[in-house]
Amino acid sequence: MDHKLVLKDIAAGKFEKIYFLHGEEAYYIDIITNAIVKHAMDESERDFNQTILYGKDAEILSLISEAKSFPMMGARRLVVLKEAQDFKAIDELEKYFEQPVDSTIFVVNYKYKTFDSRKKVMKTAAKNGLVFKSDKLRDYQIVDWITKYVKDVGYTITPKAAMLLAEFLGTDLSKITNELDKLELLIEKGTTINDIHVEENIGISKDYNVFELQNAIAARDVPKAFRIVDYFAHNPKAVSIQQAIPSLFSFFSRLMAIHFMKNKSRESVAAQLKVHPYVAGELTGATKVYNPKKLAANIAVLHEYDLKSKGIENSSTSEGELMKEMIYRLMH
Repeated sequence: MDHKLVLKDIAAGKFEKIYFLHGEEAYYIDIITNAIVKHAMDESERDFNQTILYGKDAEILSLISEAKSFPMMGARRLVVLKEAQDFKAIDELEKYFEQPVDSTIFVVNYKYKTFDSRKKVMKTAAKNGLVFKSDKLRDYQIVDWITKYVKDVGYTITPKAAMLLAEFLGTDLSKITNELDKLELLIEKGTTINDIHVEENIGISKDYNVFELQNAIAARDVPKAFRIVDYFAHNPKAVSIQQAIPSLFSFFSRLMAIHFMKNKSRESVAAQLKVHPYVAGELTGATKVYNPKKLAANIAVLHEYDLKSKGIENSSTSEGELMKEMIYRLMH
């Protein structure tokens, strides 16, 4: 089920007796829980009718007792079990889930991993309530997710700015939204967010990042590539070799795939590689610079320097020097 449908029902006051929220992506679990807390009752009722417990400290008998208690001076009770992945007696909730109290909203927050859907406790929760699985987004989905999120809150964003955010912040949606919320406070509604906004307000350099390094390598722009790598060497917190290698591996692997595609149009490449059309155009251009033989050699180079960066067959070369060596070999 789409999280927006769940949120729509909650905002309309249509509550389930049980919400079992689980999955690797904590962001959707948190926003659904926050919406339930906001809409379940007035703030004046919370002292009497709202209980929030944490999995590591909760005890099964007291938890069920809270769920079975009747509301005081209100229409319903709310019981939230946060960090349920740390709750050892979660299977014992099955008995309550079989006959949940009509006046209680029971929320289970099982974060950072998927609960086994074959277990009876999960099946019972689904039968008498709502089970929501919050899946982690793939790397290739993040740019589109950022673009859509920004649009939903009243802005637009350039492809480069979205790429910078995705490259720097990864797939952690909570982290991404926190940074975008900062921009919302500082930039007027309706603005198109660009790489300068990102650099000035979030602290991601628009010139010295993995995305720009990849662009320099794609064009075999040796001076630009070495300026960026030199910046990394003098600013170790900016980008480490362990952050650069996976991005470059993905880059060269995609170029290899494009070489063997029958249809190399930007739209077709974007669909087959599941990337933004802007990225597809950049990648297709780079295939003219790197043939399959060189790409295979570069993937081997990345593997070699991945091992060296972890101390294998390397006892003294610094990370900065390793990165310079690696980039030289990739481009020559």
